[in-house]
Formats: sequence, structure tokens, C-alpha cells
Amino acid sequence: MLAKKALSKGKEMSVDERLALIKQVADGGELIGEDELRAMLASGKQLVAYDGFEPSGLAHIPFGLLRAENLKLMQQAGVHFKLWLADYFAFINNKLGGDMNRIKRAGEYFVEVWKACGVDMSKVEIIWASERMDSITYWDRVLKVAKETTLNRTMRATTIMGRKEGDLQTTAQLFYPSMQVSDVFELDVDICQLGLDQRRANILAREVADKLKWKKPVVVSHHMIMGLQGVQPGTDKEDVIIASKMSKSKPESCIYMHDTLTEITTKINKAYCPEKIIEGNPLFDYLKYLIMKRYPTITVKRPVKFGGDWTGTYDELVAVYQAGKLHPMDLKATVVRYMDEMIAPVREYFEKNKKAKALYEEVKQYSITR
Repeated sequence: MLAKKALSKGKEMSVDERLALIKQVADGGELIGEDELRAMLASGKQLVAYDGFEPSGLAHIPFGLLRAENLKLMQQAGVHFKLWLADYFAFINNKLGGDMNRIKRAGEYFVEVWKACGVDMSKVEIIWASERMDSITYWDRVLKVAKETTLNRTMRATTIMGRKEGDLQTTAQLFYPSMQVSDVFELDVDICQLGLDQRRANILAREVADKLKWKKPVVVSHHMIMGLQGVQPGTDKEDVIIASKMSKSKPESCIYMHDTLTEITTKINKAYCPEKIIEGNPLFDYLKYLIMKRYPTITVKRPVKFGGDWTGTYDELVAVYQAGKLHPMDLKATVVRYMDEMIAPVREYFEKNKKAKALYEEVKQYSITR
């Protein structure tokens, strides 16, 4: 029923309009298989996309502000959305000490975060990995994927777990890439809508699909929001993305969806923000991919003696900053103000909703493990 409603809404738009919405999701990321996607949209069939995550810790702005908005865009394009709560993946990755009860509670909490961000979860198909994995069919598929994947390729793909190859701790973690690739076919999706840090698994899924004659997924990878520390070193582009992304397990470089104005201010004031520099500056990352997706223009508030208030678009802001006409502290104060405004409704939701508040209070007590 939900899928039919999504399709009827999508049918009101042309193929180009629907494609444009999906391409917004890939802004700053990557779209692999655009021609395939266009053909799928033109076919008139109901398209299915999925996003998945390991439930652990508290939600940060990439989850609450970016991924929630991406989901809304996919729904506007008439795409049915499946949310894969990867609880057993979190268990393998030793999140929350591998305690499945805590992992499940964290998953319930994350659903409440999306509700707080305005996502109509009644139109999202929520699937727990542990329920699907209780099947010989699932594991048969995992083994078929594993047989088509070299050990070296598997080792390379373990970075999807947020770890370097040298960080692997258990044999179970070697199963992770083949399991994630298998999920694509288990869920029978047309579109993998994950972060750019999951690229290696998504590319592997396309290659396995070719080899085994399974349905080949289009990949719509969203941009990875940068941590407060800015760009970090890596051996290649994908390693740099993974090392630089904002991680909820690193509080010192992360903004959470529950942070107060004081906490946001303290964190942003410590953020890497060199004068006149845009590239690798996390504040411009937040402006481009979060704040100015919602606000076409922003206002910088300054005393008259420092130039007075300034209002403009993102491109105009870039030009002003590069010219040295805007001080980093004024930029930081502006980002704080808008970020707080975007997060405030989530804080309010968790304060007023008893179920959500109880989950938050419980999850924030958990010790974060990696």
C-alpha cells in the first residue's frame, strides 16, 4: 500500500524531475548507473532503495540532518524506502560491546531521531538484520557472494566498517563485506542509497550481480560530512573520506543531535577553520551540505565596526571569505546559530515524547566501543 502511494506521487513528476531529486541525494557524493536509473524511472515500476546503519551511540548531524533529508528526497521521487537496522553487523563490529540488547535499544532510539527530524516512518519499511539472517537462504547467498570475492578484495572492503585493514580484531569481521553485499539482494533493491564510505561494498555488489546474473543495483552515494578536525590523511581518496568523516564514536570531533547551544558553540569554536581557506574547512562543509540546503541565503551578524550584517548565497559567502572580508570567528558564530536552529526541534521532540526521552536517557549511558 505504501509503495503504491509513493509511486502515485512520483508519477505526478516527469522522469527528469524524479531523477533530479535523486541526484540531489548524490550531491557531493556519487551516482553510479545514471542511465540504468533513468531507464528504471521510465519503466513506471515501483523502485526500491535502502539505507542501513549499525545502531550504536548517539545520533550525530550526518544521520539526523543529512540522511533524514536524503530519505525525504527519495520519497518525493516516488521511491519506496527500506531502512536496514544492521544490529548483527553492530554485533560483529563490537559496537556497544557486542551487547545485542543494547544494540536493539539503540536502533529503536535512532528511529525516534528520524521521527524528530520530520520523517514519516509509517512510510518507511523498517527491517532488522537479525530477523532476516535467521534463514539458510540468507547464508547461502552470503557464501555465493564470498565465493566470487577474493580475500584481498574482502580485506580492502573492510573499511566499510569504519576500520583500517590493520584494525581487524576477529575472524567474524571478515564476513562483514560479503554479508553487506548480500543484503542488497536479500532486500531486492534497485538503489543502494548509502554514504560514500560504503562505496567498496556497493561496487562489489554490482560486480557480483554481473557474475551471478542477479539484479544489478544503482548506487546513489551521499556526501560524507566532515568531522570538526577537517581533512585527515589516508592512503587513497576513499581512505581519506573515511578518516575525515564525522564519527559519533569520536565526541571531540562530532556534533550530536542533542547538543545544546553551549555545546555546539564550544565545539564549533574549536573547529579547524583557517582564514581564507575553503577546501578542507569543515564549516564550509556544513554550510554547503546541511545549512544552505535549507536556507538559500544566510545572514552573518556583525557589529557595524566590523562591516555590519552580511546576507548572501553560498557562492557569495565563499568569495567573501576567500577575499579575507569575513573573519573565521564571525563564520563560526553564524554556523553555530543556524546549526542550533536546525537541531532545536529534535531536542524539543525528545524532551516532550516520553518514549523517545526514555530511549535517549538509556542509550546515552552506554559505553561506546569500537
